[in-house]
Amino acid sequence: MTLGEVVRAGIVCTVAAGTLGFAAPRAHALDQSIIGSPEEKRSPWAVFRFGFTAYQSGQKEQAVEAYRYAADNGQLGARWKLARMYAEGDGVTRNDYEAFKFFQEIAAQDVEPGSPDESYVSDALVALAGYARTGIPGTPVHANAAAAQEYYMRAAANYRNPNAQFEIGKMFLKGEGGVKASVQQAGRWLQLAAEKGHAGAQATLGNLLFQSGKAVRGLAMMTAALERAQPSDKQWIRGMQEEAFALAGEADRRTAIALAQDILGQAN
Repeated sequence: MTLGEVVRAGIVCTVAAGTLGFAAPRAHALDQSIIGSPEEKRSPWAVFRFGFTAYQSGQKEQAVEAYRYAADNGQLGARWKLARMYAEGDGVTRNDYEAFKFFQEIAAQDVEPGSPDESYVSDALVALAGYARTGIPGTPVHANAAAAQEYYMRAAANYRNPNAQFEIGKMFLKGEGGVKASVQQAGRWLQLAAEKGHAGAQATLGNLLFQSGKAVRGLAMMTAALERAQPSDKQWIRGMQEEAFALAGEADRRTAIALAQDILGQAN
């Protein structure tokens, strides 16, 4: 699970299991002896908690059934979890169009920034943008850069999602999705994502600084970003950082390395 709310749900499940006598799911999902009283069974949140317990136990078929019940009764977290499972082929056959439809339902909710459900909507918007960028073959979802830009912008502006802010920054750099290319606008969005610790945004912003003549600061940011990046991002960040490192003078390299350590220390 990747969202704070879902993690907290797991904590609640663990506490509930110890204090209310919930058993680990061994029979059929939504079994009354496991869920509890009829009143509790009707609670989408209680069923969502049961689904989480089943998922953690590796009984994903039961989890899917519980999540569907909770989702059908308005539990946004359950709907998000189903979307993720279909998007990743986790416990179900991968089906991007099914995931897309769940994400659409989540994004359609009128959730205010700061709401406990904000992260579900924010994540759904980013996922929808990704699908809109590439399309889903064999479905009504076709590649649409303008639609992707709108999804990213909503997540970036309304919910301050760093992944969306990073993608919007790149769109402004390249003039994609119907926006006019603007280094200034790109830098603004990249800075917002970088301040939240987004390694890709830090590296890209650092490269912009390096190209604008701020060699030490730019190289330091790229070096720190490479250290903190996820494995999937290390290759392209390393290529960018090594190119800048080769162009920098010896004194700038040494100063940048020291500054990168300071940046990493501040982050920690």
